[in-house]
Amino acid sequence: MAALVEQDSAKAARILTVAQELVLKRGVKGVTVAEIAEKAHVGKGTVYLYWGTKEDLLVGLFAREFLAVVEGSIDALTTDPDAARPHRLCPQLIHNGLERPFVRALQTGDSDLLGVLTQHPRSTELLGTLGPAALMYTVLPVWRQHRLARTDWPLEEQAYALQALMAGFLETTTRAHTLREVTVDAPDKVIAASVTALLGPGEATPDDVRATADEGLRLLREKRELVLASLTGDHDSGQETGQG
Repeated sequence: MAALVEQDSAKAARILTVAQELVLKRGVKGVTVAEIAEKAHVGKGTVYLYWGTKEDLLVGLFAREFLAVVEGSIDALTTDPDAARPHRLCPQLIHNGLERPFVRALQTGDSDLLGVLTQHPRSTELLGTLGPAALMYTVLPVWRQHRLARTDWPLEEQAYALQALMAGFLETTTRAHTLREVTVDAPDKVIAASVTALLGPGEATPDDVRATADEGLRLLREKRELVLASLTGDHDSGQETGQG
């Protein structure tokens, strides 16, 4: 597995910590590389030694949050294969996204926080690779194969309905005005019940669930490696810029 630059460099780790604090406080538009360097107690050139551009640094921050979400999912499935069941995994994916500020901002298109990076090609790629909706779309065929989801519905239509359902729950969670007159005591239970109503209760055996968890782990690790490779590329680009 590729190593992140901050694992071998205290300076790089400091730069990332400062950049995260400043972006969360002021938004992308209010942050400069010079200020990040000053507060991290490094020279401006040191930042460019690790990241070729400001965008590489900041999108790298976003990617690290997505990686943390994936690592959490890997840990959960490794510890408890039953967590691969749709009615458990879907609510957890929503929670994982909401608990991480940059993942949440990218999902909701928060341009106040992320500025033009909401539409950056690599931000879009991140959502398409590790976003909760992308992960659900990836795992849906696995659920169907192992009798955890109904198969009497075309895959694309089923995926569309599932993503629309999850997007609706995300909207109600992040924007309080969406359902002003309707409240429930246990939203997670409602989400779980809705997923079961959509996909069916399933007829999976314990072996099916185990196989689903194993395949889910394989897919998650595969996606993790893709993002890690892109972050390693940022470091290589930064070194070339610094040497030039």
